[in-house]
Amino acid sequence: MKLLRRTSQRKKRVLDFTLAAIGLLLAWWIIALAWLAATLNTGRNGFFTQRRIGRGGKPFTLVKIRTMRDSPGLHTTVTRANDPRITRVGRLLRRTKIDELPQLWNVLIGDMSFVGPRPDVTGFADNLVGEERLLLRVRPGITGPATLKYRDEEELLEKTADPETFNRHVIWPDKVRINLHYVHQWSLTEDLKHIWHTVAK
Repeated sequence: MKLLRRTSQRKKRVLDFTLAAIGLLLAWWIIALAWLAATLNTGRNGFFTQRRIGRGGKPFTLVKIRTMRDSPGLHTTVTRANDPRITRVGRLLRRTKIDELPQLWNVLIGDMSFVGPRPDVTGFADNLVGEERLLLRVRPGITGPATLKYRDEEELLEKTADPETFNRHVIWPDKVRINLHYVHQWSLTEDLKHIWHTVAK
């Protein structure tokens, strides 16, 4: 399995660190403006933090720009396109993916990679069995083949009668399958392709 070889891990980490450092140097002012807009719009800290499961099954704190308000009676982590919790500013930030930029910090410090399986909230990783648990041996990513396939996931969930069930029994297992294929077939070239497709679309 290529990704778990020490030399491959070093190449991937060097790419991650370099791109994250450059990204933060270029985008810090965008992050600052987005943080200010989110703070004013929500009345709370514009940075949203959440515990996610990372490499080795260890939890870490993921950082994003806050795009949602609390809504009484809504406690699901599944988000639909017309979710009433998403603020007006938040919709713009989510559509442009600016809300994801603070994750460059997670990549810089080694919690995440640019490309890899998206980090799940507590509970999903516990459902990985057998070979699926190989996904816990790599750093989670900002983007990847599964993320690109489901880049319109919120719109897809909006069309379902039970988004929570559809996500758990249809989307999540498919993402696991795609991510396992990515891990087995890893190459630096493919990582660069995934990053390009993420930025270009």
